[in-house]
Order: sequence, then C-alpha cells, then structure tokens
Amino acid sequence: MSDIQALLDALRGLPPARPSGLAEAEDLLARLRSAAARWADVLSEAEEACRQHLPPGAEAALTLAYRRAEESYVELEIARRDCAEHLGCAQPHAHDRIR
Repeated sequence: MSDIQALLDALRGLPPARPSGLAEAEDLLARLRSAAARWADVLSEAEEACRQHLPPGAEAALTLAYRRAEESYVELEIARRDCAEHLGCAQPHAHDRIR
C-alpha cells in the first residue's frame, strides 16, 4: 500500500506544539487536511484491494470509512480557508494538494 508512507510522512510533519496564533492554526489545519487526504487514499486503496474478498457488510463499512475520510478533508479545507480569510491571505497554501 504505497499511500501509507505518504500518510506517515504527513503525520510526522505535524508540529509538536500547539499553534500560538491564527497563522500557525491555519498551517496546522493545512497539514491535517493533507493527512486526511492521505488517509482517504489509503482507505481507497484498501477498498480496491479487498473488495472481492469482503462480505457486503464489511464492504459497506469500508466504503463509509472512505467517505468519512473524504468529508474530513473537505471540512478541514473549509476551516483552513476561513482562517486564511481572517488572515487576509486567501492564497493557496504550500500544503495544498489537488485532488
């Protein structure tokens, strides 16, 4: 599962300290959003790899987990953009990732 390393790298990139202001909070949200996207990628890959072996309930649960990961990505992007707008810099963030 090639996306696991990318997820681990995203998690390792999280800052060890709490944000001290809005700019650092926006950066943290961007990093969390990136990790959420990587987690969704891992779940999507697992879903594809396991689909033919899973009973219907397990397949439905895995599909739901993937959708929730995608929803987390979207919600974190909404939060990040709100922070960026309050900072007056609604420019794309360095951690932006085209999905």
